[in-house]
Amino acid sequence: MKQDLCALTATELLDAYRAKALSPVEATRAALARIAELNPVLNCFNVVDEKAALAAARASEARWRSGTPLGLLDGVPASIKDLLLTKGWPTRRGSKTIDPKGPWKDDAPAVARLREHGAVLLGKTTTPEFGWKGVTDSPLTGITRNPWDPSKTPGGSSGGGAAAVASGMGPLTVGTDGGGSIRIPCAFTGLFGLKPTFGRVPAWPLSPFGTVAHVGPMTRSVADAALMMDVLALPDARDWHALPYDPRDYRVGLEDGVRGLRVAYSPSLGYARVDREIAALVKKAAQAFEALGAHVEEVDPGFEDQQLNFTLHWFPGAAYVVGAIPEAKRKLMDPGLLEVARAGEKYGVREVMDAVQRRGALGVLMNQFHQKYDLLLTPALPLPAFEAGREVDDVVKERRWTDWTPFSYPFNLTQQPAASVPCGLTSAGLPAGLQIVGAKYADALVLRAARAYESVRPVAMPDLQRLKR
Repeated sequence: MKQDLCALTATELLDAYRAKALSPVEATRAALARIAELNPVLNCFNVVDEKAALAAARASEARWRSGTPLGLLDGVPASIKDLLLTKGWPTRRGSKTIDPKGPWKDDAPAVARLREHGAVLLGKTTTPEFGWKGVTDSPLTGITRNPWDPSKTPGGSSGGGAAAVASGMGPLTVGTDGGGSIRIPCAFTGLFGLKPTFGRVPAWPLSPFGTVAHVGPMTRSVADAALMMDVLALPDARDWHALPYDPRDYRVGLEDGVRGLRVAYSPSLGYARVDREIAALVKKAAQAFEALGAHVEEVDPGFEDQQLNFTLHWFPGAAYVVGAIPEAKRKLMDPGLLEVARAGEKYGVREVMDAVQRRGALGVLMNQFHQKYDLLLTPALPLPAFEAGREVDDVVKERRWTDWTPFSYPFNLTQQPAASVPCGLTSAGLPAGLQIVGAKYADALVLRAARAYESVRPVAMPDLQRLKR
């Protein structure tokens, strides 16, 4: 047993509960103590319910003592991104425009499934306002920081959850990903995160950003993400986009490796500029797949820069969000969100419908690409984490967050499963992420490939001693 309970993965906690070497109350108290200690530094929780968490932990402890655990995650501390409805807690979405009084009577599908499987919900994690950008700061909660270096951003929009898991504030969190919002913060904080195939994890209400928005797990190990997928992918009739339920166990076959798989490695997608250190780390990761027995070929998938295409899907969603806010309250909102909303309002029907057609063509292209290649490897991001509180790294060359995320949003447009797995540290000690993209519906294969890579490059945790006051 590791000395630091906060460093244990969910899988390790469950093994310890089963062996009666540890109780859910001990694990929950450790997570709550870590939150009390480091949340003032990192600002990753905006709701913490210690009383409810300890009550849930005690109930779980009693079930484990009687040999009747409730489900697959009984007693595991977890957190919820503050875009997902959570019964009894306000879902403020990073916005001062939302009344915290509620009423808050519903759990989103992912939250409901975690409760049903006995997870101990600690609280809600920070997000930029309505999840609109790839970093995490908002008028409501201020700036969230990266545990590897608090002067840096953890990315976004699931940045609060990433900072929480990376610093040991519970091993599991649920994120959303509409343009990279799981993969971006996982790459910046050294975590594993999976954007499943669209519809694989039920979501409700439908995101205002439409059918680019996914829900998925963020964890410190691939095994934990597979375990979470067994829970999150359970059916929920409230999502009319949901795929037919697949009763597969994502843990089965996780250790089967990548030998014999046909893997494409694209260092730039043919057009992106990548930091030299990040490029070297990702290339080394691709070479590890060769050493693991995969057939790796350096090749681009063959599509053009998708930034405008994605913008034509994303910015009208921002306009829809802002349009629902009373005019008098808009002065409380993030100026950047208001700017992209104004841009979204200017797009005409023809422009948007052309983008829909281009999206369909991109999806067909990737379907055909995966007839030849089982997987595609790319950088998750072209740069390491930059200064917290800013939307972009280079204010001269970049205008919006979409300028520095060229590898993530194409696969929201195509709705394919895509994951970020840690692939080393820069000379400044900041994490880099390898993106693994699978064909549509090949979620299990992406997990299996990530696990194969993780077996030779285990996930590391940041040095938290310098964060402690």
